[in-house]
Amino acid sequence: MKIVYFYQYFCTPKGSWSTRVYDFAKYWISQGHEVTVVTSIYSKSDLKATRFIEDQNIEGIHVKVINIDIDNKQSLPKRILTFIQYTLVSSWYALTLPADVVIASSGPISVGFTGLLARHIRNKKMVFEVRDIWPDALIELGVFNNKIAQKVAYALERACYRSADLIVALSPGMKANIERRFNLDTVISVTNGANLDLFATPANTSKLPAIFRENKVAIYTGNIGKTNNSELLYSASQILKAKNNKSIKIVLVGDGQLKTELKNRAQQEGLDNFVILDLMPKIELVALLQNALVSLIPLASAPLLDTSSPNKLFESLAAGVPVVQTTQGWIKDFLDQNNCGFTVKPDNPEELADLLIYLDENQSVLNQQGTNALNTAQLFFGKDYLAKKMLNGLMGIASHKEKLVTVK
Repeated sequence: MKIVYFYQYFCTPKGSWSTRVYDFAKYWISQGHEVTVVTSIYSKSDLKATRFIEDQNIEGIHVKVINIDIDNKQSLPKRILTFIQYTLVSSWYALTLPADVVIASSGPISVGFTGLLARHIRNKKMVFEVRDIWPDALIELGVFNNKIAQKVAYALERACYRSADLIVALSPGMKANIERRFNLDTVISVTNGANLDLFATPANTSKLPAIFRENKVAIYTGNIGKTNNSELLYSASQILKAKNNKSIKIVLVGDGQLKTELKNRAQQEGLDNFVILDLMPKIELVALLQNALVSLIPLASAPLLDTSSPNKLFESLAAGVPVVQTTQGWIKDFLDQNNCGFTVKPDNPEELADLLIYLDENQSVLNQQGTNALNTAQLFFGKDYLAKKMLNGLMGIASHKEKLVTVK
C-alpha cells in the first residue's frame, strides 16, 4: 500500500518535536508499505533544506520537504500565511503522487484542503487526522476572531469530516467531540505514543545539568506561552519562594512567545527557583525527564483543551515520571484511574506549589506513581501498538471501494 502523509511538522528523535509520524511511518514500512511524507520546516524539527523543495530519504521514509519556515513565535497572520503557502505547494503532490491512501494531519485545518483534492479529484481514500479541534480551539482561546475567516475554516472543517473515509482523533475526548457534532461513525482514536526504547531506557547522566543534581526539579518541556499556561508555573515558583522552600526548582525546557519575558522577569525579581533552558533534542531530554521530581503539563483553561493529547504526557509516562497537569477531561480521568499523576486547577498556582511540596516530602508516593507511569505507558501507549492500530484502519478503507463505515 502506498501512503502519502501531509503533515507540516515532521520531526525525528534528533529534533525537539513529536515523532509520531516518524515512528508510525517506520512501522508501516517494516510491514511492507511505502510511505511519503510531505512536510515543511518547523523550528523544533531537525529537518533542514537548501532548496525550496527537497527530496530526502530518512530511514526508508520518502520525505518531500517544502522549505517554508514555521515557528510558534510567529504572529498569527504570519503563521496563517505559511499554512496557506504549504497548502498551495502540497496541493501539487495531492494531485500527482502515487497513493492508495492520503492522510491529511490537522492542525492547521488548511492541510485538509490537500486531502480533499486527492479525495474528490483523484478519488483516493482520505484519512483526516485530528490533532486539535480547529478552528474551535483557536476561537476559544481568543486568537482567531475574524468572522469571515471563521466561516471559511468551519466550511473546510465540515468538508473534511464529511469527505474522509476515516477520521483519526488523537484522544478519546476529540473522538467524542467529533461524533457528537457531526453524527459520524467513521472516527477512531489513536493517541500519541510513547517511545519506550528511548524514554524508558536509563539515560547517561554524565552531562546532566547541575540544577538536576543539586535540587528536586519539576520539569516542563515544550512551548512557553499563553496556551501552555506558562504563567501558572511562574506564579507557583513565586509562591514556593515565599514559603521559603529551597529544595524545589521549576525548570522549563523549550521556546515560545513568553520565553524572553518570563526569563527577564525572573532575573529582575531574583526568582532563582524558576529556570528556563534552551530547546534540546529529545535524545538529550531523556536524562532530564528521568531525573525529575514530576513532569508538568499545564494548559490554559479552555474546554476544548480538555480534549488535547500532548506528546509530553506519553514521554513522561515512558520515562517513569509522575505527571502534574491541569486539563479536566480524559487525561485527568486516565491519571486518576491508573494512579500515575495529579490534576490541579489551571488558575491555582498555590495548589500546584503545595502539591510539589507534598510530593517532595513523600518519596514513597512518588516512587509508586513513577512505577505506575511506566506500566501504563507499556500497556497503553507503545508506539508500535498504536501504529498497528492506525494501519489496520488504513488497510480497512484501502480494501473497500466504498466507505467502510457510513454517516449515521
